Amino acid sequence: MHLNKKIIVAVGLISSVVVLASMTAFKQQVPQQQQRPEPKLVNIKVLSKKMTYRQVDHLMDEWASALGVKCNFCHEQDKASDAKPEKLMAREMFEMAAKLNKKYFKAKKDSLGMVMESSINCYTCHHGVSHPEISLIANRPRPQRTGPAGGQPGAGAPGAAPATTPPGR
Repeated sequence: MHLNKKIIVAVGLISSVVVLASMTAFKQQVPQQQQRPEPKLVNIKVLSKKMTYRQVDHLMDEWASALGVKCNFCHEQDKASDAKPEKLMAREMFEMAAKLNKKYFKAKKDSLGMVMESSINCYTCHHGVSHPEISLIANRPRPQRTGPAGGQPGAGAPGAAPATTPPGR
């Protein structure tokens, strides 16, 4: 018995459509009360009040990723608390980035008041590090030490100790 390939493909496509349609119909039958309501946003000061919980949560995830931190870096157990200075700094940095984008990159805002195309964001400076100023100082290459006279070690002022390069540099 030889089956025609066209018939097999047609039957496969039809069965796929039937399965997808039944899955869609089943999902629509779930009562609305079984779906969890979004938590209410509290203590929103610099973000748009029009944003949904999911939008704010997604934005917070982006910020956490850009700084290489978890939620508790800025937030206390009580999410509405402003006790941590990192939370206040995050607000200031968000406003600073928004001003830079508006002034220098002519950034336009969407209906929620969020910048549509950002040129400056948290990652621009942080690169996954919560305190980039500390990492920049720690990773800064140190200049080679040489004497003032043509790079000859020890050829400096009389009585001066010879200049040396630290081991491993």
